[in-house]
Amino acid sequence: MMARRERLLGPNNATFYDNPVHFVRGEGVWLYDADGRRYLDAYNNVAHVGHCHPRVVEAISRQAGTLNTHSRYLHDNVLDYAERLTSTFHRDLSTALFTCTGSEANDVALRMARAITGNHGVIVTDFTYHGNTSAVIELATLLPREDGFSTHLRTIPAPDSYHLERGEKDESDMASRVLTHLEAAIESLQVAGHGVSAMLLCPIFANEGFPNLPPGFQDRMAKMVRKAGGIIIADEVQPGFGRTGGAMWGHQLTGFTPDIVTMGKPMGNGHPIGGVVTTSEIMHAFRTKNLYFNTFGSNPVSCAAGLAVLDVLEEENLVENAAKVGAYSKKKLKRLAKKHSFMGDVRGAGLFFGVEFIRPTRRLTADHKLAKRATNLMRENGVVMGLIGRKKNLFKIRPPMPFSRSNADYLFEVMDHVMTRI
Repeated sequence: MMARRERLLGPNNATFYDNPVHFVRGEGVWLYDADGRRYLDAYNNVAHVGHCHPRVVEAISRQAGTLNTHSRYLHDNVLDYAERLTSTFHRDLSTALFTCTGSEANDVALRMARAITGNHGVIVTDFTYHGNTSAVIELATLLPREDGFSTHLRTIPAPDSYHLERGEKDESDMASRVLTHLEAAIESLQVAGHGVSAMLLCPIFANEGFPNLPPGFQDRMAKMVRKAGGIIIADEVQPGFGRTGGAMWGHQLTGFTPDIVTMGKPMGNGHPIGGVVTTSEIMHAFRTKNLYFNTFGSNPVSCAAGLAVLDVLEEENLVENAAKVGAYSKKKLKRLAKKHSFMGDVRGAGLFFGVEFIRPTRRLTADHKLAKRATNLMRENGVVMGLIGRKKNLFKIRPPMPFSRSNADYLFEVMDHVMTRI
């Protein structure tokens, strides 16, 4: 299959794990390979409410069997979904635009920022990823680039609550350093004549390694950007839809209100839909200055999937489940980290948590090789998970939202076995 894949899809087409896995079926928090072996999915936020959730499958099937057509026609599903979705945000975030992917959503958000501010400068962290359209991939600082970065882009250090810089005593010192760099980035864009259109960030800095942050940190960033004439775009693809357990949206958990929110993968539980939610003022500026339409972005089937996901989240109390099971899981993970000296900082919120791998002889020295070995061994023992962070030494545990205590017990039983083997 790998040879066929390279021949048909081209080279450098990444797969997870040294020994790629061939999944053929999914149900709830479980995946099944071609040999019938079952794997616990501790990674997948695409199937947000569980693989092949019958409520979502039925909604997609029913609408696909009735009508699916161009977004330029009227349909109740589109309006019903926009109304339900925006009701979960601050009252000022009252309008929606639907796309097919999170990448498209971030691309549109950047255009909205230019439309409302008249500026072009963008600020991101120095280890981030927000999608793969031509405009958005320019911001992907965690990926190597042969052609360098655009002149209108400025980066600031990604927050890191574990690997502090020399002279820093705690997270507050770290946050102050990042804010100093943000001030310099704003000034640099203004001097260069670009101005500040937006800062694009994940509210929990997921790709950066979801660090612990002092209260009010993101709000202070937002105020600095707005004072310079820019706006804040919150990429909620990973922390959104109750993932953190503390709120429906990551920015609500971390205590600030963005000007634009972008969404993607979890919206349709695997059905391709993305979205942008913003203020009526920003949407009006964008719509009057740009001709924008998306053939499939707000089609009836996608919106039926989105509505079903919201129904399941509410009816099955999955946000509350994320909070309870997430807290339970972090306690178990901390106990495991005390047992194994190469497991360092445990952090995260809700059903998005992980642990850093370090060299036991030199605390705080990241150990990517060990982390990669551990991830591959977890896969060999029937658990799917990933790695994240600047040094790629951080377990990324982000299971579907129905993840239960018994699932967590199984996860950590396997993990203890793997760590003991290591």
